[in-house]
Amino acid sequence: MIETASLPHWPAPSAQHTVRGVVAVPGSKSMTNRALLCAALAEGMSRVRRPLMSRDSELMQAGLAIFGAGFQAGDDDVLVTGAPPPLTVSPHALIHVGLAGTVARFLPPVAALATGAVRFDGDEQMRRRPIGELLASLRTLGADIDDGDRAALPFAVHGTGLVRGGAVSVDATQSSQLVSGLLLAAPYFTTGVDVTVSGEMPSAPHVAMTVAMMRRAGADVDVSPGRWRVLPGSYEATDVDIEPDATSASYFFAAAAITGGSVTVTGWPHHSVQPSDHLVGVLTAMGVRFEYADGALTATGPGTLAGIDIDLHDISEVTPTIAVLAAVASGPTTIRGVGHIRLHETDRLAALAAEINRLGGDVRESADGLEIRPRPLRGGTWQTYADHRMAMSGAVLGLVVPGIKIVDIGCTSKTMPDFADRWHALVQPA
Repeated sequence: MIETASLPHWPAPSAQHTVRGVVAVPGSKSMTNRALLCAALAEGMSRVRRPLMSRDSELMQAGLAIFGAGFQAGDDDVLVTGAPPPLTVSPHALIHVGLAGTVARFLPPVAALATGAVRFDGDEQMRRRPIGELLASLRTLGADIDDGDRAALPFAVHGTGLVRGGAVSVDATQSSQLVSGLLLAAPYFTTGVDVTVSGEMPSAPHVAMTVAMMRRAGADVDVSPGRWRVLPGSYEATDVDIEPDATSASYFFAAAAITGGSVTVTGWPHHSVQPSDHLVGVLTAMGVRFEYADGALTATGPGTLAGIDIDLHDISEVTPTIAVLAAVASGPTTIRGVGHIRLHETDRLAALAAEINRLGGDVRESADGLEIRPRPLRGGTWQTYADHRMAMSGAVLGLVVPGIKIVDIGCTSKTMPDFADRWHALVQPA
């Protein structure tokens, strides 16, 4: 264990040479939490192979356990004993969602299927993240929710054991998770659900992932543009293999990109339910070359990164990765379509602008993105705002900007608890 990982200011290692290596990236957070939920509502035992073991997935397991599901962790898998509806909960049940958007948005519809009240609360920043549209949609579908008219955490779901279901229109402009949350519990609604969306939904590929995983577990889902219909039914116990997390992989690919090196991520699927092709396309536009062979994807960086004009609406989670690469590219970059990430773990647009500019950069916020003009950068403090993606992107920049000290590298526990160790092993191997 790297002792400096626990220091208030973690010295980001600088690359003494081009970074080259092979990395096994932890499992996808998005896939893991969807798989855990489907398995928890199924009859029988399911196996989730190579899941992400992090704060977010632990919070999901803790929440699902309140509804009666059982979890047994192995060396590289989790056995899930399902507890299908009707669900019962103990008095004074509380689900703490932390900063996990998937837990906050996926479990309230499940709680509506329980008999009894379930309270939800989370970290302070999660109390400011959008969830009101989900609560309003659940009320339309027949759920009883008491949020004190806050349209935010904390709130209580008073379940009766049944949710009527039916048709609902959702304003999904702030998060695709609002749609995924309704869909995942919908097989157990009395009449299923018929969801339509208004406005342009960000991260749409994540709803496609939700549908794919529901179908794997036996759900009947019909999809047409802007509309999802789930028929009444149930989930079947099944085994699921979790892919390496594409967003987490972006930092390791970025290590190759920013140093002109070569990094291979093992276990990469030939066909992914994640928006992996989108990530590869963006990095390719900046000059990175990719090669897929024998279940592994290798990124090789160019001599100089190119600036780009890019809409990251569908893969907004990689905005911090692209922003730090753009800060040292050969020309300006414009990132568009990501205004909604102001409501993530922190205001990521303001945070990226503040931290890159603190080091001498030239970043300007727009209404829905960033304008980045490369400038010579210097070392200094990199604030993370308790945001795992800010921490990991700061480590990428530290490879070519000596002297960056990252505040609270431990916040990476949200998705990669051993990030500091993995990063040192790659960029400063023994």
